[in-house]
Amino acid sequence: MAYFTRKQDGIDRAGKVLADIFCAVLVATFSVVFFGIAGGALAFLITEGILLGVDYVVQSQDDDVSGAAVR
Repeated sequence: MAYFTRKQDGIDRAGKVLADIFCAVLVATFSVVFFGIAGGALAFLITEGILLGVDYVVQSQDDDVSGAAVR
């Protein structure tokens, strides 16, 4: 699935990127605070990988209007 839907304009796309950057910084900060530098970096990579995987797999309602998507 694409990161951006077809119906999103430039403002929506920029907002989505900025929100993802903000969340990544927040997760990285918490990871380093709770697990230290090395453990925080590893926890950050694992958590971000999972979040990006979920964002990729979950269908958007805008892209699934035709019903042709495989579920």
